Amino acid sequence: MPDLIGYILYAFALTGGGYLLASHMTRVYAGEGNLLSRFLAPVERGFYSLAGIRPGASQGWRGYTIAVLTFNLAGFCLLYVILRSQNLLPLNPDGIAAMSPDLAFNTAVSFVTNTNWQAYSGEAQLSYLAQMAGLTVQNFVSAATGMAVAVAVIRGFTGPKNSGLGNFWCDMTRSVLYVLLPLSVILGLILILQGVPQTLLGAAHVTTLEGADQVIARGPAASQIAIKQLGTNGGGFFGVNSAHPFENPTIVSNMFQTLAILLIPVSFCFLFGRMAQDKRQGWAIFAAMAVMFALGLAVIHFGEAGGNPLLGAGPNMEGKETRFGAALSALWAEATTAASNGSVNAMHDSFMPLSGLVTMVNMQIGEVIFGGVGAGLYGMLLYVVLAVFLAGLMVGRSPEYLGRKIEGREVTLAMLAFLSMPLGILVGGAISATVPMALQSVQDAGPHGLSEILYSYSSAVGNNGSAFAGWGAAEPWQTTALGLAMLLGRYAIIVPMLAIAGSLIDKQKSPSTAGTFPTHGPLFVTLLIVTVVIFGALTFFPVLALGPIAEHTAVIAGQGY
Repeated sequence: MPDLIGYILYAFALTGGGYLLASHMTRVYAGEGNLLSRFLAPVERGFYSLAGIRPGASQGWRGYTIAVLTFNLAGFCLLYVILRSQNLLPLNPDGIAAMSPDLAFNTAVSFVTNTNWQAYSGEAQLSYLAQMAGLTVQNFVSAATGMAVAVAVIRGFTGPKNSGLGNFWCDMTRSVLYVLLPLSVILGLILILQGVPQTLLGAAHVTTLEGADQVIARGPAASQIAIKQLGTNGGGFFGVNSAHPFENPTIVSNMFQTLAILLIPVSFCFLFGRMAQDKRQGWAIFAAMAVMFALGLAVIHFGEAGGNPLLGAGPNMEGKETRFGAALSALWAEATTAASNGSVNAMHDSFMPLSGLVTMVNMQIGEVIFGGVGAGLYGMLLYVVLAVFLAGLMVGRSPEYLGRKIEGREVTLAMLAFLSMPLGILVGGAISATVPMALQSVQDAGPHGLSEILYSYSSAVGNNGSAFAGWGAAEPWQTTALGLAMLLGRYAIIVPMLAIAGSLIDKQKSPSTAGTFPTHGPLFVTLLIVTVVIFGALTFFPVLALGPIAEHTAVIAGQGY
């Protein structure tokens, strides 16, 4: 019962916070005055003046897409150079060496695509400059890229005919200045008060009771942790991520970080309703996401609270921090894989097989159960296009959504975007399961070993960033292959979704009639959930049956791996 009460309080806090934030974001993206305009509007105008940007110049989908890809490419190149030369740059008090070419490629791709996959240990392989000027900067701008794309897609679905998708440079700048930066300052201060370090001093050297020298890593952690959670980035300052006591020292810090992971993704649901001038549309998408989130959380909770029958009675505490326990570890696991966050406060490799199954499915469906900042919303709109198309087939009418017809072009683009997930996960995973060099990364035998491979490629293509502990992420094969998978998962969805938005905004809206299929009620919510399950989860059922489902069956039979 206490766990249930905690979950309910979390749901109320998350929903209320997301609803209030959506009101602020509506004014921000409309270019209207808001609570922060008095202080930040001059800064915003200064950026536009320096960069030669005209805020009122709206872009078509091609122009918007080129801006996104160009900016992300520049960010990748800059971060790669920093990682390869960090030994020559300042703010490196511990004398950390440069990253190898393959690891620098993987890390740069990871942070530019908002994946934050960690094939490195932050305290041992990154200088303070690389953490701050490299990773933290990309935490902000990669999150802002996803938010900007989501706003552009919303405009395509809801805006007036031929009005364009907005201006990428403005949308990204406003995302950072008015949303990500203020929230990060607040969360960062809360984390510092809870004991998270924020210092430029090098590692501390202390003498233990046995007389040995112990090195305690520290650094500017709080500032990076704040944006890693709010931007659904997830890359930890320390190697063990949010299970590290310097990243997540208390129940209070755990509560605020778990809320931060989903706060902006939830707000995008309500932002969609406001921009559509029909709040019911936003509530419908929120309801579909919330139902799937609750079902996944229930499976993980009962799996971890029930414990491992091979180890006896009690909750499954292997790989978990005693200060959080099974319930808070279950909530974090569901939140971090439902969003494209990837941070962990417990090791998912030690979860029960069905709990691992849920975390994989969350990623395989495109992480649309709230999802990443912006990315979850435009990913769910992909499924909305497919759901409306299926509804049109069932009732024998031309499918429409928000007054605009969904035709062959939109459905084709939606399917191309969806197919990037099975292509990257199943093909990439199959190669990794057969190539001897790739198999060096697998730690365990049997179905759990297959789950390690499946989880890793689901995480990379889903731009999540978490992995089963023990997976050899730093092997050159995997750093390269997973880097390519991250690129596929990010841009093979962004480009088609912007194209869909560009196609829809060129169409005239039709008024609703008695025969219009309503897209704001329980029937549509149910249809949307079923569409996600059919197109997403069932695509991967055969391989899931060989991995976590087979392992669950083995555990019941008394066999472990």
